[in-house]
Amino acid sequence: MTYFFRLTFFLTLFSIAGYAQKIPKFGLHDFYTYNSELEYTVDSIFNTLSDRQKVAQMIITSGGEIGKPEATVKKLAEQEAIGGVVYLKGSKSKHIEHINVLNTITKNNKSIPLLFSMDAEPSLFASRIKGARDVGKTIDIKTEAKSDSVVNIINSELREIGVHHNYAPVLDISPNNEAIKSRSYGNDKEAVVKLANQFIKCTQEGGVIATAKHFPGHGLVKGDTHKQSVYIDGPLLEVDNYKKIIEDGVLSIMVAHITIKNNEEYATDGIPSSCSRKIVTDLLKKKMGFKGVVISDALNIMKAVTILDNAPLRASKAGCDLILMPKDEIKTITSILTEMKINADYKRQVVQSVKKILRLKICAGLI
Repeated sequence: MTYFFRLTFFLTLFSIAGYAQKIPKFGLHDFYTYNSELEYTVDSIFNTLSDRQKVAQMIITSGGEIGKPEATVKKLAEQEAIGGVVYLKGSKSKHIEHINVLNTITKNNKSIPLLFSMDAEPSLFASRIKGARDVGKTIDIKTEAKSDSVVNIINSELREIGVHHNYAPVLDISPNNEAIKSRSYGNDKEAVVKLANQFIKCTQEGGVIATAKHFPGHGLVKGDTHKQSVYIDGPLLEVDNYKKIIEDGVLSIMVAHITIKNNEEYATDGIPSSCSRKIVTDLLKKKMGFKGVVISDALNIMKAVTILDNAPLRASKAGCDLILMPKDEIKTITSILTEMKINADYKRQVVQSVKKILRLKICAGLI
């Protein structure tokens, strides 16, 4: 048998066995690059989905010990009512078990695979994966080499579990804030940006999506958005932290529930930044040129946003692509679909959001 026929024979067997489809054609580095085949793939998948299935891609529910009950998450997956799950706390074995169950559901339904995420910041890592190796606190990372060693451990654990998306690192400057504390790299702005950027680079080179947070800046404010409304009073002193991060290719940015006042251009009129079009679309997307995936901070328990009527729809209309932990996923999908019917501009925006999410899933190797 000649080399050509041997090669053809084995490639045929490989394809028949179904393994060829498991070799990813694209990587995270392709997300921001124009590629006609990637564009075609995104459009082809998008066009097979109903409007409800499209909107569901934007919804991230919660799992783990302090997330929604396993039965609830399983039902949401069966109903194709979510695009992903964030795991808040639990053992590695339990996370793996739950993710395997959900992957089986999507496979049997022939639906779009779910995007699994976690707040795997160095300071939160041990609480998200009980029994995982302790990597210390973010505040103690002082060099790029140390950052790389920490990221390699985190990435290895996340990949083993099946998590694709890390809601880290924190770009907030001060470790003195009530909500941030040791999750910050410190008070030196240049050091914060340098170390956060290295965290992002190493994370994404390792095949895990990184997330810069909490836009437009949570370090220099007083209070905790989990407990109350928190304000930036005057200029946005931490926004510049994101310029280099965006230039160098961070794939996602999380927007905080911080209200802005006494700022002529970006005052949010009493609502959180996550629900303000001035901040999400006008500032982050247009002025700063961010083309990646924008995710809201959690919408289910944080007092700064739960006081609003239909905060998930507001966050979506503001420009958030991923809606994190709405209280009621089905109600959120319904409200978005209803708004799409009466608002053509918003419908176009949702289309853009869903295509970005599909593109991210393809580049992350899910599809």
